[in-house]
Amino acid sequence: MGYIMDLREKVGSQPLLMPGACVLVFNEAGHLLLQKRSDSQDWGTIGGALELGESLEEAAGRELYEEAGLRAEEFRFVDLLSGKDMYYKYPHGDEIYNVMAVYEAMNVEGTPRVNDDEGLELRYFSLYEPISELNPFTEHVLKKTGYLSKWYPFDRL
Repeated sequence: MGYIMDLREKVGSQPLLMPGACVLVFNEAGHLLLQKRSDSQDWGTIGGALELGESLEEAAGRELYEEAGLRAEEFRFVDLLSGKDMYYKYPHGDEIYNVMAVYEAMNVEGTPRVNDDEGLELRYFSLYEPISELNPFTEHVLKKTGYLSKWYPFDRL
């Protein structure tokens, strides 16, 4: 994440527009791969910011490998999310407004493994059962893209 880190040195924690990609990986049972994030200690999707000169699909592939040690044959575009509800404040105080391309990874190769310091653990989850410690921003993205119903988590009914 060199480009964003360079910007942060100049602007501090103030809000930035952050274009990036989110990658959804499903196993044969239809369960979604999530990573336990090292910064917030909760479960989130795989993804991250665009680097200079990189396409959104290239960012999706890079992030998938960096965070989970996986490669995908192709990426199916799901949605492009932006706006005030895509605001996120990191636990350390940096603020961003995401412009996020959401992709589903197709024909995934490899075995999921923590491959960088952004994640602590990787695990597949059913989206038909409550996920303990689901990152609220991830929940928001999954609802906006239709992967979670508006009634999730079910224990709030």
